[in-house]
Amino acid sequence: MNRRTFIHSTSALLGSLAAAVSTSSFAAWRQGMALPDLSAFGLEGTLPKLKGKVVYLDFWASWCAPCKASFPVLNGWQQQLAGKGFTVLAVSVDETAQAMQGFLKKNSVSFPVVRDAEHKLVAAADVSTMPSSFLIDRKGGVRLAHTGFHAKDAAPLEAQIKSLLAES
Repeated sequence: MNRRTFIHSTSALLGSLAAAVSTSSFAAWRQGMALPDLSAFGLEGTLPKLKGKVVYLDFWASWCAPCKASFPVLNGWQQQLAGKGFTVLAVSVDETAQAMQGFLKKNSVSFPVVRDAEHKLVAAADVSTMPSSFLIDRKGGVRLAHTGFHAKDAAPLEAQIKSLLAES
């Protein structure tokens, strides 16, 4: 095996291992688990009442380009579906409140935003990718864990949200 082949094979192996680790280790919160009491994590800001609502819990950061792209979509869902028992709850993992506030000044939102200053919630959820989100049903159960955000993600996610809203 020559040096170029060895380097290519090693890179491919490391890439595969990284993908396997990131896929298998994403989110300690799995489908069917109950969402923990968010008030126990010392979040900065006011938590909305979540009981009986379908919740799109979104972990984000001001430095994250896909997060910025997702906010108009999340805002649209909030405006369109809030009256049906839905809310987006955005959890900033920014190191400073100033970074979060600067982002929010440029990206106005109609949904509640809190900050996980001590990263207790992000650690409990085992989130390592921004954005990462969880779709929570009306009974407080995790129904979906999702990483990243691309425009193509919006329609399938919205369909899942509407399906949960239709459940009694």
